[in-house]
Amino acid sequence: MYPRSLMFAAGAIGASIALWSAPANAFCGFYVSKADAKLFNKASKVIVARKGRRTVITMASDYQGDPKEFALVVPVPTVIKRNQINLTTNKLVDHLDAYTAPRLVEYHDRNPCAPQPERMASMKRATSSVPMTTSRRDRAKSLGVKIEAQYTVGEYEILILSAKQSDGLSTWLNESGYKIPGKAKPVLASYIRQDMKFFVAKVDLEKKKTLGFNYLRPIQVAFENSKFMLPIRLGTVNANGPQDMLMFMLTERGRVETTNYQTKRIPSNLDVPIYTRDEFGKFYKAMFDHQVKKDGMRAVYLEYAWNMAWCDPCAADPIPNKKLVELGAYWLIDKAAGNQSRRRLFRRRGGGPQNVFVTRLHVRYDAKSFPEDLKFQETSDRKNFQGRYILRHPYKGPAICDAAERYKAMVAERRRKAAHNLANMTGWKLGDIHKRMQLSKFDARDSAWYERMWGREGNK
Repeated sequence: MYPRSLMFAAGAIGASIALWSAPANAFCGFYVSKADAKLFNKASKVIVARKGRRTVITMASDYQGDPKEFALVVPVPTVIKRNQINLTTNKLVDHLDAYTAPRLVEYHDRNPCAPQPERMASMKRATSSVPMTTSRRDRAKSLGVKIEAQYTVGEYEILILSAKQSDGLSTWLNESGYKIPGKAKPVLASYIRQDMKFFVAKVDLEKKKTLGFNYLRPIQVAFENSKFMLPIRLGTVNANGPQDMLMFMLTERGRVETTNYQTKRIPSNLDVPIYTRDEFGKFYKAMFDHQVKKDGMRAVYLEYAWNMAWCDPCAADPIPNKKLVELGAYWLIDKAAGNQSRRRLFRRRGGGPQNVFVTRLHVRYDAKSFPEDLKFQETSDRKNFQGRYILRHPYKGPAICDAAERYKAMVAERRRKAAHNLANMTGWKLGDIHKRMQLSKFDARDSAWYERMWGREGNK
C-alpha cells in the first residue's frame, strides 16, 4: 500500500508537467518476447503528445492498495480548466508500452548446401463541481493557498491550487489528508517561485463504487506552454530508493531527447545465446541494471524510436489512428480536411503516413542522480531504432558440401560472440555463460592461443 502522499503515476514520477524519415532497412525476424514495464518495480508510465506549444500528458498509475490512500500532486504551468482534463484506459497505455517494448527476435539458418534464394525483406507494411466548504476555503486563504478551480472527473476529485509559500501549501495539503513530507517544502518552493500551479487529485470513493471500476484510470491533461519539460523532483522526496519511469513521446517531426541529461541508446542489435529465449525478462533487467551502473545513474536511455505508420517486427498490433488522437496526436485531425476524410482516418489501423513519431525513453533516477527536472527537445531525426536482441538457430540437418565446413566454423564463432555480448551487456561471468551454452574451454577460445595449443586452458 502506498501512503496518500506525493504520488504521480503511483509515486514514481511524483510530479508532472510544465511540458510543455527516411525508412531504414527492415529488421525482419520473428518476434518471440518483449521487455515491457512489468519487468520493473516502482515503474511509472507517462505519455506526452506535443506539437508546438500544445501538449497532452497521460499519467498512468500502477497504484495498488486502498484507493482512499491514493493522491496525486502535479506542478502545472497554468490553471487547468475542466474541459482540459480527460480519463482514458490502462489498456491503451499498456498497448503503447507493448508496441514499443524492447524485444527478442529469432532466425533459423537455412541449409548451407541448398541454393540460397534472394533474401526478401518483409515489412508490416458526466461532470459536476466538487462542493467546497467555506471553512476549507478560508483555511486555504489564511495559509496563502488559493483554490483556483475544482472538478469531479470520473472517479477523481481534482483541485487546481496556487500558493504564495511552500509552508502554507504543505500545511494545507497535510491538513487535507495528503501527508506531505517536510523534505518536500524546498521543492514546492522552487515551483512556487516559477509561478506554477498544482494539479491535485484523489479518489472519490463513492463515485468509484458507482462507476464500478476495479482500477484507477489514467488522467489526461491538455494545455499550451512553451516549456517542454517533466518535473520529477517531487517524486524523489519520499521515494524508497531509485525509481524507473517510461516516457512515451508522440511528436510529428522526429525523435525526442533530453537536453539537460545525456540521452543514450540502449545496447541493441546484438546476438545473444539461444537459452536467453526462456529468460528474456531476467536478461533485460540485468542488462539495464548494468548499463545504469556503468553510467552512474545519470543518463536517460532510448529504447525505441519509430514512425508509427509501420513496425518490424511488431511487438503488438498497430495502434489505430483514433486511439493515437485520443492519446494527444491532435494534428492527425488537423490534417484531415472535412468529416469524410476524418472518417477515413479513423478507419485505417496502420500503414500509410500517420505522421506520428513515437520515442520511448527509460530513466532510473533518485534525488541525488537527477537533481533537475527533465527537459526535452524534439529533433528532426527520424531514423528507426529499437532495443532488439537476436537468437540465431543453426541448421541441424545433413549438409555435405564445401560450404558446410565454413558454415560450422561460422556458427561456432557466432556462439562465442553471443556469449561475449551477453557478458558485456549484463556483467555476468563469461564462464557461467559458457556452461549454460555447453561450450568447452577450447570451443570458447578464451585462453591464449599457446595455452590452447598445449592444453593448459585450466591453468589460469
